Order: sequence, then structure tokens, then C-alpha cells
Amino acid sequence: MNPQDPLAALAPLREPAAVGWWPPAPGWWMLAIALLAALGTLAWYLWRRHRANAYRRRAALQLQTLEAQYAADGDAVRFLTGANALLKSVALCAYPRRDVASIHGEAWVNFLRESVRGDSGFDTDFGDALYRPATDAVNCERIARAARNWIERHEVAA
Repeated sequence: MNPQDPLAALAPLREPAAVGWWPPAPGWWMLAIALLAALGTLAWYLWRRHRANAYRRRAALQLQTLEAQYAADGDAVRFLTGANALLKSVALCAYPRRDVASIHGEAWVNFLRESVRGDSGFDTDFGDALYRPATDAVNCERIARAARNWIERHEVAA
């Protein structure tokens, strides 16, 4: 050791212990709580939306059944009356009974047109075909598409 070098007599520097990741700082706790609250709110919203649209899913399955029946037996009258009854029951689920229950004919077709976004696909022949004994001129496939479109896209006021 050199007596003239005072630094040589010093002990080596001690490094502090590494900073651990646990426990996190209070800011991280607040961020985690906010994130969990946001995820919980999102899950609650999606669950409510799923439950609120359950009637649409059931109606789509019933419409598929009606289409399969029509494909099997070709009975247009049965298909049209079934589709109309299905649309009426969906409307009663989605809208107030006083607004929907008593409408029929042209007013019913207008209601279907006005309550869907975009083109509904319902023409006046749908309302007329329900009360005609001969339904040869009615395109049941087009009515099925219009019914599916209405079931999926009708707007309900919150």
C-alpha cells in the first residue's frame, strides 16, 4: 500500500440492495383497482346487452324453423301467418303493448318499416297477403329475409 495514496485505504463501495417489485407503489394499486372496475363494468354491460337481446336470438331460431317447414311442405299461407305472428310477438317484447297490440294491415307494415334501420324489405303485399287466400304472387323467401332483417336490426328506445 502506498502511504501517499489515501484512496487506496478506503474500503470498496457497497451497492444498495436492488429495488424489489413487491409491494407496488400506491399509484399501481390505484391503476389496478381502476382497471378491475372498468373490466367489471364492461362485463356487466355486455351481460345486460346479451340478456336484453335474448328475444332476438329466440325469434331468429323460430324463423329458421318456419323456413324449414316452408321448404318441406311449401305451404305459403302457414309460413306467412307464422312469420306475422312471430314478428308481432317480437314487437310485443320490444315495444310497449299499447303501441303494437292493436295495429294490423297497412299500419302494421308501416310500423315494421319505420322501426328498422335502413330498408326493411316489407312491401304492402306482406300486409295484403295475410288476408288473401291465394298467396302465389308472394315471394316467401323475400319476406323471410325481411323478417330476419327486422328481427336483427329493429331499433328499441332505451
